[in-house]
Amino acid sequence: MWLPIPPDEIAGLPEGPHYLFWDGGEDGEQDFPGDPANCAVYVVPYMKRQAVKVRPLPYMTNLRLVQTLTAGVDDVLARLSDIVPGVPLCNARGVHETSTAELALTLTLASLRGIPEFVRAQQQESWQGAFRPALADKNVLIVGYGSIGSAIEDRLVPFEVARVARVARSARTTERGPVHPLAELPALLPEADVVILSTPLDETTRHLVDAQFLARMKDGALLVNVARGAVVDTKALLAELESGRLTAALDVTDPEPLPPGHPLWQAPGVLVSPHVGGPTSAFLPRAKRLLVDQLNRYVNQEPLRNVILTTGSGGA
Repeated sequence: MWLPIPPDEIAGLPEGPHYLFWDGGEDGEQDFPGDPANCAVYVVPYMKRQAVKVRPLPYMTNLRLVQTLTAGVDDVLARLSDIVPGVPLCNARGVHETSTAELALTLTLASLRGIPEFVRAQQQESWQGAFRPALADKNVLIVGYGSIGSAIEDRLVPFEVARVARVARSARTTERGPVHPLAELPALLPEADVVILSTPLDETTRHLVDAQFLARMKDGALLVNVARGAVVDTKALLAELESGRLTAALDVTDPEPLPPGHPLWQAPGVLVSPHVGGPTSAFLPRAKRLLVDQLNRYVNQEPLRNVILTTGSGGA
């Protein structure tokens, strides 16, 4: 089993398997810790480039489980053909909800209340009072209502928002109210003061937020993206930002990392954070708990958690 966290730092791992530590190294070219062909369980390194994450996959001919430490698995999905058939791919549901939802709320509040402008004014020793929007009494639309979207709503409730509308791939009912299907987005967008994106990235959500989507948002609305950068058509968003009609708070961008000189850096009304929704002090204890539970399940031949798909089945 290859782990991106040193095994001696994870209490409760099942006895029996041979654990090897591999996180790709600083430059992503770290030597493999052993023969990839002998690896049965591959826990994908966290916060590494896609090329690093998928580098061992073609050589892992006896692989039995791929476990990511991310909620999104798009990096691995792009290289499914490198994985032998019959391998469950599992995500890190339960690890990132707390910190990602916390950041979604932080970005929303910071943007609405003008925190970036206050920081710039402080640097200039300039006292600049202003009348700013509050989150209270706003209509919020969450696009992507999985575990992270639900956690975002948990944190919105105390702020006295007027309404939370929820959108996912398919309609369902929750204790808090209905979840609307993606087909109903056009009708919901004009009512939203804040639109928060927390949807996975796949071919159905790539550039979901295009010129049409943005045009349906009301004047002055805020777009918050804690999903994946490619969910948003950057060119279309730039046009709306530069017109001053919409504002945005983005933890993820397309391209990413956002290169120096990219117009998104200087676009009016945008707050950019460098994909920091997951990496906080909340990550490591939750990641370790997930690995202990999942690897014990694997060793004891119990049902695995968070299975996204099994390679070689259903077109995967």
